[in-house]
Amino acid sequence: MRPAGETSHSAHRRNAPFRQVAGVEQGQGAQTIIRPQPGPQTAFLASPADIAIYGGSAGGGKTWALLMEPLRHVANPQFGAVFFRRTLVQVRNEGGLWDESEKLYPSLNAKPKVAPDLSWTFPFGASVSFAHLEHDKTVSNWQGSQIPLICFDELTHFTAKQFWYLLSRNRAMCGVRPYVRATCNPDADSWVAEFISWWIDQDTGLPIPERAGVLRYFVRIGDSIIWADRPEELAEYTAPDENGNPKPIEPKSVTFVPAKLTDNKALMAADPGYLANLMALPTVERERLLGGNWKIRPAAGLLLRRGWCEVVDAVPAGARWMRGWDLGATPKTESNDPDWTAGTKIGKLPDGRYIVAHHCRDRLSPSGVERLIRNTAEADGKEVHISLPQDPGQAGKSQVTNLTKLLAGFTVRATPESGDKTTRFSPFSAQAEAGNVLVLRGPWNETWFSSLEGFPEAVHDDDADSTSRAFNALLSASTYTLANV
Repeated sequence: MRPAGETSHSAHRRNAPFRQVAGVEQGQGAQTIIRPQPGPQTAFLASPADIAIYGGSAGGGKTWALLMEPLRHVANPQFGAVFFRRTLVQVRNEGGLWDESEKLYPSLNAKPKVAPDLSWTFPFGASVSFAHLEHDKTVSNWQGSQIPLICFDELTHFTAKQFWYLLSRNRAMCGVRPYVRATCNPDADSWVAEFISWWIDQDTGLPIPERAGVLRYFVRIGDSIIWADRPEELAEYTAPDENGNPKPIEPKSVTFVPAKLTDNKALMAADPGYLANLMALPTVERERLLGGNWKIRPAAGLLLRRGWCEVVDAVPAGARWMRGWDLGATPKTESNDPDWTAGTKIGKLPDGRYIVAHHCRDRLSPSGVERLIRNTAEADGKEVHISLPQDPGQAGKSQVTNLTKLLAGFTVRATPESGDKTTRFSPFSAQAEAGNVLVLRGPWNETWFSSLEGFPEAVHDDDADSTSRAFNALLSASTYTLANV
């Protein structure tokens, strides 16, 4: 039952225990068969690689493929597997690892445990645990561990340091050759993109079909990874053995198996609308999660184009309003190019569309910023809610306290920023690309359009940030309260 260094025939035998434990007697001789879907999911589970990475698109059946992997070993009482996500919230999320394991593992009479850690124990004693690695330093919690099977869900969320350290814990005395399985979605800026670059067309960013599932081999010398098509090509790389004599370093085998939503026939049949959900994503996320593109990045013109928005001369009736601010507090001089204080007013219309009705920006002193925000609030009227960013630390809290007092009588809330700027902008971008955003004609239009078309590559992103804040706050406006202090 070794997942590496085997012929295709021996790899087939390695799958036999999986098929045996997957059948569960139910009722009058009825039997439930748990098996991978034909195509990439089967190829991933049949791979003999030491490290196999599966995915590239959303909806490819990655989570279930990962959860099925330990089942071939559940008759081994000494076997244990650990599944990692970056945070505990991700482990517990609806439709995540733990949630899906509750649909699968009870069929094999596994017993769950939720404290102190999430885990399953199978009838013969094999175990599967779920853990998180939120910070690099938490890898030291696994010092001394022996983990026959390590599974990373969304490998691009982990740092290279976390991966390589956990690889050193991938060892066993239970008769199973240690191995690693991982899933991921594309991320052009992740270390994973470089690690699997041989399997990806570097011009298009798409997987190379004929390389899917093909094994390559590497040794790691210091921080450098040396690759080869065959393990014997790496025989020149040695390390001292216990007697100090040079000994060839044993290479690790790696493969990448790409999968798309269309490969997951079960999901396509159970949730036909999921494809439409992916199609509604902004361009960058759609290319990543639907197209499986490993090279695409947010770039000027990809997140907003003025042609996506209809410019109108009047605001339709019934809008619900939000003004979002991005704060700067440095006046412009001949020698500096400071950030802007920017405010964007967005309304949600009764038909579900959105309208950008006003945008302003200026470079002002702290007192000038206060005057701009107060005067804009007076001009907007009290039916327009206000969203302010709260910077971390005492200075940020003091600023928000002062502005909230200044806006007494208006509906206002301050919240810290979460996630990167392009992620925060993506919901607005998706609605604009779908044709659901109107823009009220005004003298501010050209400045606003030009700034957002240059985002995120432009020097300043204040206009995009205020637009993101207004739009995202509008979606959660029920949490706002009247600032009558």
